[in-house]
Amino acid sequence: ALRSWDHTLLARYKPFYMPFCDLCCLCTYGKCDLTNHKRGACGITMPAQQSRIVLIAACIGAATHIGHSRELLNHLIETSGRDHPINVGDVGVEVEAPVTRLVCGIRPKTLGDLEPVLDYCENQVTQLLAVTHTGQEGSSLDFESKVFHAGMIDQLGMEVADIAQISVLNYPRADPESPLADLGLGTVDTKKPVILVIGHNVVPSTAIIDYIRDQGLQSEVEVTGICCTALDITRYSPRAKVIGPISWQLRYIRSGMPDVIVIDEQCVRTDTILEAAKVKSPLIATNEKNCLGLPDRTRDPVDEIVKGFVDGSVPAALILDPEKAGEVAVMTARSVAPKRKKHSAEISTEDLQKLARKCTQCMLCRRACPNDLPIAQAIKAAAGGNLSLLDELYDDCVGCGRCESACTQKLPVHSLILAATDEKTRCASYCVRTGRGPIQDTEIRKVGGPIVLGEIPGVVAFVGCANFPKGSREVAEMCAEFARRRYIVCTSGCSAISAGMYRDEDGKTVYEQFSGAFEAGGIVNVGSCVANAHIAGAAIKIASIFAKRPLRGNYEEIADYVHNRVGAVGVAWGAMSQKAAAIAAGFWRLGIPVVVGPHGTKYRRMLLGRSDRKEDWYVYDARSGEKVYAGPAPEHLFFAAETKEEAMVMIAKLAMRPNDTGKGRANKLANYIDLHKRLVGGIPPDVHLFVRNTADVPLTMKDEVIAHLKHHDWQEQPIPDPTLLPRLVHARKE
Repeated sequence: ALRSWDHTLLARYKPFYMPFCDLCCLCTYGKCDLTNHKRGACGITMPAQQSRIVLIAACIGAATHIGHSRELLNHLIETSGRDHPINVGDVGVEVEAPVTRLVCGIRPKTLGDLEPVLDYCENQVTQLLAVTHTGQEGSSLDFESKVFHAGMIDQLGMEVADIAQISVLNYPRADPESPLADLGLGTVDTKKPVILVIGHNVVPSTAIIDYIRDQGLQSEVEVTGICCTALDITRYSPRAKVIGPISWQLRYIRSGMPDVIVIDEQCVRTDTILEAAKVKSPLIATNEKNCLGLPDRTRDPVDEIVKGFVDGSVPAALILDPEKAGEVAVMTARSVAPKRKKHSAEISTEDLQKLARKCTQCMLCRRACPNDLPIAQAIKAAAGGNLSLLDELYDDCVGCGRCESACTQKLPVHSLILAATDEKTRCASYCVRTGRGPIQDTEIRKVGGPIVLGEIPGVVAFVGCANFPKGSREVAEMCAEFARRRYIVCTSGCSAISAGMYRDEDGKTVYEQFSGAFEAGGIVNVGSCVANAHIAGAAIKIASIFAKRPLRGNYEEIADYVHNRVGAVGVAWGAMSQKAAAIAAGFWRLGIPVVVGPHGTKYRRMLLGRSDRKEDWYVYDARSGEKVYAGPAPEHLFFAAETKEEAMVMIAKLAMRPNDTGKGRANKLANYIDLHKRLVGGIPPDVHLFVRNTADVPLTMKDEVIAHLKHHDWQEQPIPDPTLLPRLVHARKE
């Protein structure tokens, strides 16, 4: 039903392919070489194959969120009942499930009402996966349309998961002042038993916290987390502590701090069981999607399981009953902690130098490093006693461990980096605002007009993984920069964690500097990965609440409104997983551009506009029915930036929309020009494309902008009431 809308977007933002692999290896006819316009044995072309792989990735990402949502919803219905009411906001939230209303046309009131929504999601993922079979779709553009569909379905699945857990687990409900939670290694009290939880499905972790509360052990056991489970346990209990994003798994486990490690699903290192064994930390797997070949102890007595963990006869086990897993984790941690004496895989300075001397300078570590860090040079310097170069790698390392796998001398390279870093840096403490969930309708009413008219320059959402090109500090710096410029900044997932892992000159994190309200200059942490749906939901609610556009089953019109009027930009600076691909695709279908870091090129294609093709940038003026040139706003739908500086300039540019008023466009141009002058140098060469009339020119930059316009033979253009849909034209020209 939305294919024509997808193709309207794709006609403007044509896929630009960057094959990560030149071959198709999906069937036994292959491998098929698709270079130089060759076709595969099934007739497929290179563009279609690249789009096919993108669709497969988006389906994996959507299936992951939907599978998580189904498991979570089933558990919550089992414990709370199918009739448990949905409540995502005690005050100020009447549109409780904007994505569900928009896509499925239903208004869910109870947990049971969410089940047919997931039925639809699961059906659609099955249909989309069928498309990727050999000898199905042959058009790259239709593959791309189906990628958009996978993204929309992903948003639906995420929304179900988060509104269900908010309703039952009593998370903050659209609370702009949700509490701050501790963040970082330095917040952990190692004198207490320490439990580490990793993953995305919070149910086993809430069972841990419940058992601790029931036994009155709140002050005696530390519960710490990594990745989205960490964010969700702080929503459940602000006493819990977030250690860091996905990239901190190796460094935290090897520190020896966790006495027990509990894993659930998604984004868990598959070698966690090996790393846990090195520091003698018992490991509990709690999810069918991540069994690790472990014996199933679900039906065994608790005391028997704990005894095996404590005496070391059973280093790891699978426990699929979350309540039992919680009880076992707490009892084991309390019993193991006094005996363990905090085993660590950390290395002394003397041992570091000895190991460094084994390095043959083969450079394979640097070749394997996703960020091309000068690892071999740093190790060579360390062999001579200079640890500063290794220390400099700490912030930029994403903790993937590929350097260790590549090393011919089997050096623990990641551990060498940690050993060279001073304890003050490693054990720093920060804070993160706990996930607030949805945006209140009342907040939307306050900012809807200023956003649509351009007086608030835009909404910038930092989402996605921790595959950062130069460390997580860049995320915090970008968040602070745009909040100071009075953009509304949203965060979620690992990006929300990373945004808090940097302090300014006054010693404050961004969550301490800026409010948590959805307002100009606010930094809004909506929560974990599944809470991403609330960011899309906010854009949808602007169209529904502020503009009074019908919401129920009206996706095309709402997306057209968002694309032409709501200056929203997604930023997945550390995009890594298939889930990140699906999340981005959901924003694309709404017409919201997404900027990724340099690793984003590995998603195989960008969706780029051509600002020099004037014919691509016409819209209908809904007042007259005429086709009017509106300029390249937004210029791209999916763009990979090489540097933080390039990303910041592009974000400011992509926030422009055809509907901007003169005052709003002047505000957006002022930010774009100022960032370009400060970070790149000089006035942007394409400013003339975004000035429609003299009212658009920023007053403080009037002379230089006017000179630029004269140089490019600029001519004044009308400001339309923009739409890409002919049926939305109010009046036809006689």
